[in-house]
Amino acid sequence: MRVLEILDDLRVCIIDLEVELRGELRHSPTLCAVSEDKVIPLNTPDGRPILMNMENAIELKPSSA
Repeated sequence: MRVLEILDDLRVCIIDLEVELRGELRHSPTLCAVSEDKVIPLNTPDGRPILMNMENAIELKPSSA
């Protein structure tokens, strides 16, 4: 196995992600790739892995301080 190319400068983080499920708000720890302005989930709320896809990206909103 070898690294061919570093494609992007992303961080990998565990994020407490909130989702609406059957009209109910729920949250769970989710493995994500994080850029400056987007969060890309790498697993589903129930822990199943998913492929990194920019179409799944969630925009980061600036925090109000």
